[in-house]
Amino acid sequence: MEANKGILLESGTNELEIVEFGLGKNKFGINVIKVKEIINPVPITLVPHSHPNVEGIIELRGEVLPVVNVADALGFPPSETPEQDKFIVAEFNQQKVVFHVHTVTQIHRISWSQIEKPSDMYQGLESQIIGVIKLNSEMLLLLDFEKIVVEINPESGINIQQVKKLGIRQNFDKRILIAEDSPLLRKLLFDTLSEAGFKYLEFYENGLDAFNYLENLIESGKVVEDEVQLVITDIEMPQMDGHHLTRRIKENGELAGLPVIIFSSLITDSLRHKGQVVGADAQISKPEIAELIKLIDRLVL
Repeated sequence: MEANKGILLESGTNELEIVEFGLGKNKFGINVIKVKEIINPVPITLVPHSHPNVEGIIELRGEVLPVVNVADALGFPPSETPEQDKFIVAEFNQQKVVFHVHTVTQIHRISWSQIEKPSDMYQGLESQIIGVIKLNSEMLLLLDFEKIVVEINPESGINIQQVKKLGIRQNFDKRILIAEDSPLLRKLLFDTLSEAGFKYLEFYENGLDAFNYLENLIESGKVVEDEVQLVITDIEMPQMDGHHLTRRIKENGELAGLPVIIFSSLITDSLRHKGQVVGADAQISKPEIAELIKLIDRLVL
């Protein structure tokens, strides 16, 4: 799997590779960048009083990892052929998790522009779908694995208590643009950054909307630095990902001076260079909200 990660996103191409997996007759996707390997099921050790979606733990190359039953997490029926099931070993948010799925079929290389935001008619704050991918007259649903994990272990999410320890910024008038596709994370970021004293927060659901806003500022003759002093962006977003957004900002002469912080579950030692290549001023892994605020202080205060 490591060999498949190649140069994708290296220069902000707005492309990604998706591992297609199945639960019953339904097809889903997970970003290859999150996937360490795919293995056949191994014996699971049960853990007393664990979360209903956690099957237990396994040992893999000396590491003890939790196994999450994705069908249970989504309210789907169990596998009809459990002997053919697969384990997806994933890493994000500075942790490793094993996801138990029914089938793993193939890898697709696509553009983020092919991924549509789920309709509000069937998704809201509680949805576990972050994107819909149309492929060969079929639909793949891109799952919010971070949300699945946070629902099991809330301590792995953004912790507002970390922010309260930092104190309030007095008379803070800097304007921050934030590109984040998850409604839940947008709310958490609003709550935590407001708690820290940041008053002017402009949220966009994806990198394309955020970049269009910046371009509109230029076209209207406004001085960008007067309207926005910092950009915070996720990486995984429909239409335009955070790496491509960063690249577009840094390649634009009138925007290049804007500091950009990439705040994503995909920031790891092995992937940090991808953000450096596109010119990010700083990168921090979710859910380290306190470290994010310290970075904001350093870049704009």
